[in-house]
Amino acid sequence: MTTTLFSFQQHTLKRQGVSVLSSLNLQIQQGERVALLGISGAGKSTLLEALRRQQPKQSAWSPQLGALVPMLSVFHNIYMGALNRHPPLYNLTNLIRPMAREWQSVAALAQDLGLSDKLRTSVDRLSGGQAQRTALGRALFSQRDILLADEPVSSVDEQQAEALLTMAIQRHHTAVVALHDRELALHCCDRIIGLKQGEIVLDAASSSLSISDLDPLYRRG
Repeated sequence: MTTTLFSFQQHTLKRQGVSVLSSLNLQIQQGERVALLGISGAGKSTLLEALRRQQPKQSAWSPQLGALVPMLSVFHNIYMGALNRHPPLYNLTNLIRPMAREWQSVAALAQDLGLSDKLRTSVDRLSGGQAQRTALGRALFSQRDILLADEPVSSVDEQQAEALLTMAIQRHHTAVVALHDRELALHCCDRIIGLKQGEIVLDAASSSLSISDLDPLYRRG
């Protein structure tokens, strides 16, 4: 029996009072790995934020701009994914002097992310790709069932992006990821949702699609 995690019926999503997606009909089931595709401004970020509001406690969140704390280290930014699991005093202790077990847990994840040598480095000294890996690490460290990620590997080297995205998706029961890279979407996700001009214009299994099938999503008009 499938479980519906997200559902919209004739729904309108707005950003700053302006309609972005209208007459939205969409369901996402537990276990699906979904890529959202479309040009900038098509509504991918707005849809992800709406999905997060439906399942806030189950969702690991990796926003497009990262929302990292620049003056804090990679360790501290990744550790923030666990803030909800511990009392304030425990979190404050790790902010001042990280406990060995928490350092080891973050270090193990940082190794998977290619950040082992950056744990003590402040985020404001990272490259764009390293900062994205840190934001993705924070989401993974939250240890939640659903991954909602907005362009999580767009600044990562192309050869490493697929491995990182695959790893992140596999660590969650369900994933919805906004992407620009069509090939990456087809390789890493089993369902493609295409957005254009405020509507869902494509919703199909990745296995039934080719790169050329996705081209119309990126044509103006």
